[in-house]
Amino acid sequence: MNYEQLRRDIFDCRVIDEPTVVKLLYQFMELLHLENNIIFLSSEVIVVGDIHGQLFDLYEMFNASGGMDPGSFKFNKNSKYLFLGDYVDRGYHSLNTFLFLVTLKLEFPGQFTLLRGNHESRMVSFSYGFHNEVMANYGHTGIWSLCNEVFDLLPIAALVDGQYFCVHGGLSPELPLIDAISLIDRQTEVPTEGALADLLWSDPSEYSGWSVNKRGVGYMYGPTEFTTFCRLNNIKMIVRSHQLAQEGFFKYYKAEVKPSECDDDDDVRVLTVWSAPDYEYKNGNKASVMQIKSQDEYELIMFEKSKLRKEPSPFEKPVISYYFA
Repeated sequence: MNYEQLRRDIFDCRVIDEPTVVKLLYQFMELLHLENNIIFLSSEVIVVGDIHGQLFDLYEMFNASGGMDPGSFKFNKNSKYLFLGDYVDRGYHSLNTFLFLVTLKLEFPGQFTLLRGNHESRMVSFSYGFHNEVMANYGHTGIWSLCNEVFDLLPIAALVDGQYFCVHGGLSPELPLIDAISLIDRQTEVPTEGALADLLWSDPSEYSGWSVNKRGVGYMYGPTEFTTFCRLNNIKMIVRSHQLAQEGFFKYYKAEVKPSECDDDDDVRVLTVWSAPDYEYKNGNKASVMQIKSQDEYELIMFEKSKLRKEPSPFEKPVISYYFA
């Protein structure tokens, strides 16, 4: 399969023919069956937050972080990427955004890790755009249903250099130790309660204690909770996404330090990375990715919305399949 040409057609907002989409998704599922709940990675790694169907901004991210040169769809094999989930919903190009990443995972399986976000579920993606997009482009929900079967297989978390715990949402009171994540049955729809739901839905807070999350799923966890989690697991930091950060990122500091009195990265215990610039095409926010260079060093790479953005043509007829050559 000519993945590079396929990425170009995906980027051109073409409706990829159904047999090709099905083939890609089944091949991806074969890879996911081989992956554990927790993926262990070594630096250098570029960690990417929420994308939400913003296809052109995804490409801008690859340009900014060195994964692809502008105008090219050939991947730089020296790069390694970890995505924290929320590939679909809200943006104009949910399916093509996800397929763009699937082609990269299939072509370079060792260079890409795709985790699950809270939008990679039937309950959420039915209501926030992905379901309707697939219906508009294909006239039925089969592709949406198959994508959700893929979502059920996505890993839950990653640990980089044994120091950076990466997950979509955050912590769970049921899981004080990272190793316990291996025991979760992830091959299911995301529930509304329990450890899996917490990892994908929970949010950090400036106030200590476990409290009810206003989202209705998961918890709020404060400085005492995330500082204790880091100590128990002997890690440096929790890296997550899940919340819009107007500056592209947001830092929470360990319990012993007041944020207003500290700008030392050694005291950061939770880092929110947000990778959807000008979220929903109206928020005007910046975006970032995190480049983990070593156990002790990381850098935030900032980027803004793509100048190539265009609205979708949801009723365009599928292109002829020629990708199996």
